[in-house]
Amino acid sequence: MSENLVSVAYLGAAALFILALGGLKNNESARRGNMYGIIGMTVAVLVTISAFVTNNHSLLIVIMVAGGAIGFVLSRRVQMTQMPELVAILHSLVGLAAVLIGYANFLDPGIHYAGVEKTIHEIEIFIGIGIGALTFTGSIIAYGKLSGMIGGQPLLLPARHWLNLAMFVAVIIVAIQFVGAESHSDAQLMLIIMTVITLAFGMHMVAAIGGADMPVVISMLNSYSGWAAAATGFMLSNDLLIVTGALVGSSGAILSYIMCRAMNRHFISVIAGGFGTSTGSSGAGAAEQGEVTTIDIGETAQLLKTAKEVMVVPGYGMAMAQAQHAISDITKTLIDKGVNVRFGIHPVAGRMPGHMNVLLAEAKVPYDIVFEMDEVNDDFPDIDVSIIIGANDTVNPSALDDENSPIAGMPVLEVWKGEITIVLKRSMAAGYAGVDNPLFVKENTRMLFGDAKESLDSLHKAL
Repeated sequence: MSENLVSVAYLGAAALFILALGGLKNNESARRGNMYGIIGMTVAVLVTISAFVTNNHSLLIVIMVAGGAIGFVLSRRVQMTQMPELVAILHSLVGLAAVLIGYANFLDPGIHYAGVEKTIHEIEIFIGIGIGALTFTGSIIAYGKLSGMIGGQPLLLPARHWLNLAMFVAVIIVAIQFVGAESHSDAQLMLIIMTVITLAFGMHMVAAIGGADMPVVISMLNSYSGWAAAATGFMLSNDLLIVTGALVGSSGAILSYIMCRAMNRHFISVIAGGFGTSTGSSGAGAAEQGEVTTIDIGETAQLLKTAKEVMVVPGYGMAMAQAQHAISDITKTLIDKGVNVRFGIHPVAGRMPGHMNVLLAEAKVPYDIVFEMDEVNDDFPDIDVSIIIGANDTVNPSALDDENSPIAGMPVLEVWKGEITIVLKRSMAAGYAGVDNPLFVKENTRMLFGDAKESLDSLHKAL
């Protein structure tokens, strides 16, 4: 395949990737955006194989078929509620690929550079392996936290900030030694040392981030995986990989910024340690501040029947209970009865950006009644009944009322301004950030305890 044809094909694939990102900006065009991405990646893979793979085609085909089979099986088995941890583990594979490609490129006996070109190439390898190693272990820790295999509380080692600084300085020193190494074996030793340091740095960095900041961690690791791919593109002199990595890296960085703004957080403070770094209570403290008022299914159904405006606010509890289909059925029933039902989604609801939107789309909740927090927050004084399904930190009034709260300043859905708020929870336990929620003891709040799916199924029958 000619070089010009490869360039044209790569340009077309890059354009399709850009269209894919553009299509993901709203629900209606998301399916089309995904299709653009699939076509672009297919073109990229086929052109790369045709133009650059000169032997071992049978081995490559076997590996691609095996990888495709694993991906197919996972896509069939993984529930939509498990998407956050799936995304995290996929990021780890991107990081691992960058590390392996970096070492393969460094050990390739057919690559010979001299002078400035040699220095630039070595820097590309060093950066690619470093970012890849950090992404690999950081994503594994994120997966462990999201799946419950590792506790959501941050790991607060003594002098942890000094430890991070020491590892960063050590990487800089090793980089200088690597570029200036007199022999290939000395350079290889420096590369191994750097890899070990960045692997440890990735683990410690994510382990020290608290629970409620996990949506930012997911988008941050997404950005890191993109930059690792871009660095790999420089190593391989592959323009398409550079462009694709830059698209993923920059979009992930922008998303991280949006998430931090939605939480009134600074990106550096998230990296230094997230919400929950101070000791939070288990939820008993909130009960001591006032009397909890419970409600049963019959009373809830009666309130909804007489309501004109209903706002549904989902959280991670809805995902855990897989209650999205039940609330979708209730929504359809209420709309048929003439009730105006809307959904209010906090930007960081769930464990990853867009988690709630994906679940509601899966349950076929109409797109036009699902709104972002900023679009509905001023409407709560006119809401007759607000239904909170497993949300906690994103509806916590202490974010606005208590300047000493770990989540102080975080914008939240101001559900307490409505006439009646019904909260579906298993217990009075605190949310992922470990912060008590005074909403549960407000005079106009009613607690509907139990499994969210079972409660909503019963509520649907009552309606």
